[in-house]
Amino acid sequence: MGRLFGTDGVRGVANSELTPELAFKLGKAGAHVLSKKKGKPVVLIGKDTRISGDMLEDALSAGILAVGGNVIKVGVLPTPAVAYLVKYYQADVGVVISASHNPFEYNGIKFFNSEGFKLDDEIEDEIEDLILRDIDVNSHITGDKLGKCLEADDDALGIYVRYLAGTIDRRLDGLKLVLDCANGASYKAAELVYQSLGAEVSVIGNQPDGLNINDGCGSTHPERLQQEVIRKGAFMGLAYDGDADRLIAIDEKGRIIDGDKVICICAKMLKNAGELVDDKVTATVMSNLGFHKYIESMGCSVDVTSVGDRYVLESMINTGCVIGGEQSGHIIFLNHSTTGDGILSSLQLVRAVLESGKKPSELSDEITIYPQVLKNAKVKNENKTKYEKDPEIRAAIQKVEAEMEGRGRVLIRPSGTEPLVRVMLEGEDVDHITELAQELAKLLTKRFG
Repeated sequence: MGRLFGTDGVRGVANSELTPELAFKLGKAGAHVLSKKKGKPVVLIGKDTRISGDMLEDALSAGILAVGGNVIKVGVLPTPAVAYLVKYYQADVGVVISASHNPFEYNGIKFFNSEGFKLDDEIEDEIEDLILRDIDVNSHITGDKLGKCLEADDDALGIYVRYLAGTIDRRLDGLKLVLDCANGASYKAAELVYQSLGAEVSVIGNQPDGLNINDGCGSTHPERLQQEVIRKGAFMGLAYDGDADRLIAIDEKGRIIDGDKVICICAKMLKNAGELVDDKVTATVMSNLGFHKYIESMGCSVDVTSVGDRYVLESMINTGCVIGGEQSGHIIFLNHSTTGDGILSSLQLVRAVLESGKKPSELSDEITIYPQVLKNAKVKNENKTKYEKDPEIRAAIQKVEAEMEGRGRVLIRPSGTEPLVRVMLEGEDVDHITELAQELAKLLTKRFG
């Protein structure tokens, strides 16, 4: 049987793959493993707006309570809010019930430790092992040994909103912004934060009904937000995903500012303020060539990691880097947060634009983003990494790189979940790089399919 935990928790179609029975077992196993290290653990649980959230929250809570853990439910809040509040409430673990940017029928369960970081792989493996081997850790304790639901002493939403507002040291009085909350976890928090700072806010995607999360809105579907920014003559548009750990921005002309550009703009602000530690930025192998050229033009360097915010964060912790992230808009400001936070990222971006004295479009246009083409080569699973040592493939890659004369990039990597090798090319001429990518993909399929 495969691993339950992926790079971002346990995910699946709710009540089919991610069932209440599995959630109950995750609660039991998780509380059991953590109780060995912490005694009677206190578990803080938050969720997004999906219809399945209540079902999974109650099943997960029951599992925790059955083995003597206590539960604090903070309701609908962004994923990064749980990472922050687990420290505020001095809980031993935080759990988020969300499937991020995926459609409403999916859901997920993700754990954070007492410091707001994702659980170590060893702890996840221990929890997973108990479930996959069907070991019942429930000792059927009774009486006062059972866990209970604790009341949050304060307004969790208000605590999170005040924390976010405190991450920038300026007012935004009269600044016209449009927010798209993806009918998800940020539908209250984002508006409250910007209103508290004095901004003139219009909000779309803030009418969740349990079924419309990410549906034609949010960071994965910014088209309506682009139209609203132009219609209202707004300074910027800011779009979050379902659990609000990502940001995609829109400039005053209605054009997208993706994660790569957001990182560039904010890194420049940090460097000018003397806050960019070691003049270093962290990004994944998928970050655009234009991103790298811009960061290097600032006299800075890029630490490159595998795809996934988990790997970005690991690298940042090891190096002391204060900003890193992905094209998708999952950006980590390590001085403020232990995980990606869409609202926090948007505040830092607004601050960076205002401090520059330029329009969002002017800052965005300083960064040249090269066209990217992605083609898949179908290969046998056992052959997915053989291309690395294949002389014919290496020669073909070198030929393509020579043809682009330093004005492009070739990235080949095996899929983590499918029998595919992904071929990504960047360059100035999209037709030319499409042709080159197709040729490489065909060669890979011929050699290893």
